[in-house]
Amino acid sequence: MNEKATFAGGCFWCMVKPFDQQPGIKEVISGYTGGTTENPTYQEVCSETTGHYEAVEITFDPEIFPYEKLLKLYWMQVDPTDAGGQFFDRGQSYQPAIFYHNEDQKKQAEKSKQELETSGRFSKPIVVKILPAAVFYPAEEYHQDYYKKNPAHYQGYHQGSGRAAHIQNHWGDLLNGK
Repeated sequence: MNEKATFAGGCFWCMVKPFDQQPGIKEVISGYTGGTTENPTYQEVCSETTGHYEAVEITFDPEIFPYEKLLKLYWMQVDPTDAGGQFFDRGQSYQPAIFYHNEDQKKQAEKSKQELETSGRFSKPIVVKILPAAVFYPAEEYHQDYYKKNPAHYQGYHQGSGRAAHIQNHWGDLLNGK
């Protein structure tokens, strides 16, 4: 039985690829959640008037890729100490957040946040919000699977935003098998 997970981590372009390439992940959709405007457009969300976050909604098979592993992967994609946005994308729509779909997800998210807080991996407090899942609106088609459609631009953005360096600096030991 498939489940859903929803994560906000700054620009949704950079949040698709890490999840999309894992076993048990059925679908990763870029979109908007947590705000008040119905069917918001990218321009409306970027205007900071809708209350929405840029986010990804992941459909996954928990027997193959459990939620706990999704959370670990999520933490590696964001700067969990930055409440003002992510990397060079600033504003509420780029803030990091975990949107839980049930009480078990909420408990696991809170536990993983606490474990990261006490791990010493970051010198500042972990500020990622854990919020109940809200209506998720898929983004415009040109935003879907952006890393596949525009690989050169995606790679330049991933590097240029500072995300790639942040991931390597904070998680390189795990990524490099140490």
